Amino acid sequence: MSDYKRNLEDRIDKLLKLFPAVVILGARQCGKTSLVKKIRPEWKYFDLERSRDFDLITGDYDLFFKENPEHLILDEAQTAPQLFNELRGVIDADRRNKGRFILTGSSSFELIKNISESLAGRAAILELGTLKMNEMYRQPLPEFYTLFRDKITISTVKALKKLQPALEYDQVIQVFLRGGYPEPILADNEEFYRIWMENYFYTYLQRDIRKLFPRLDITRYRRFIQMLADASSTIINRSDLGRVIDTSEVSIKEYLDIAEGSYLWRNIPSYERTVSKSILKKPKGLLRDSGLVHFLNGIKSREELFTSRRTGNNFEAFIIEELIKGFQADTSEAITYYYYRTKNGVEVDLILEGSFGVLPIEIKFGATITRKNTASIRNFVKDNDLPLGLVISNSEEVYALSEQVLNIPAGMV
Repeated sequence: MSDYKRNLEDRIDKLLKLFPAVVILGARQCGKTSLVKKIRPEWKYFDLERSRDFDLITGDYDLFFKENPEHLILDEAQTAPQLFNELRGVIDADRRNKGRFILTGSSSFELIKNISESLAGRAAILELGTLKMNEMYRQPLPEFYTLFRDKITISTVKALKKLQPALEYDQVIQVFLRGGYPEPILADNEEFYRIWMENYFYTYLQRDIRKLFPRLDITRYRRFIQMLADASSTIINRSDLGRVIDTSEVSIKEYLDIAEGSYLWRNIPSYERTVSKSILKKPKGLLRDSGLVHFLNGIKSREELFTSRRTGNNFEAFIIEELIKGFQADTSEAITYYYYRTKNGVEVDLILEGSFGVLPIEIKFGATITRKNTASIRNFVKDNDLPLGLVISNSEEVYALSEQVLNIPAGMV
């Protein structure tokens, strides 16, 4: 997929001018290797899951880095934990030299710990998701994200009203149905897509997770992941999940940590900085690729998509991921994300916080959005004195639901 421009390419280039190393994390098969080979084709490439490369590097770190002091891509770096301590010494010996190493990793458990302990201040960390909608259709990152580089003001609201969706409704639905794993999508073959998804899930369980957690009950964990597919974009009750698969709440917490650490699952905490006194504080979560969700839910066609009881929740999760990918690609500053729900059922699907301020977002699968079914977000905006709230739907145009709340088409993000 070398002809596909990923949204993070420019940001990686900038970070390589500022740091000696850049670490790119993400799920298996999301396109990390293709990306780093594309942006630095002249650099030497080593795959630490390949025994020859692993032995070459770990057999004598001093000799390896003496021969290869810079311009290296080290793929699946979590395979060699000692590598990070060695890199610290190599970087510190020539600290002013930037843009020397790119590392990738598919599991964040030990990787994040090793980076924090060994490469703090020496490496920038980025997260790569599966293909975003604009990447799929070879379009630039939507203009929508540039409007949130500064504080939200009345000018932001006016600019949003003038935007046009970059993608049509059918394009949005196609990506929603199939997800964004590059290889099966770009092959454009239905049989290959199904076989690839089956093999991906099998390999994830039988190779990646079994290798990382040899004592884990893989059969029970597989059932757990399939349950998560049915619970995506809902509040997670760990005791209920434990009863269904006959395991303890402690084990469920461990399973959730594993799913999140392998980039299959995203945990979304509750937003508690609000005037409401009746907030639910249990975490909400979602499976991060809509294609994998639909595969695990047995949804194969557009017809099945529109008759599934899960479609509204799955679309919510899909748009949340699209938004997080977009904001992470456009801004160098961190964003944080939350959901909001009270004990009497008032809910806002996503609340983003960043340099732009606080942005509440409601997500609707429908095409006709009215004031009546958006009372929660309108009240949240009013109660918290915010300049803007958004409803993202399958409508065709931008329109106001109140003075501060706009409905925008999903093809805009």
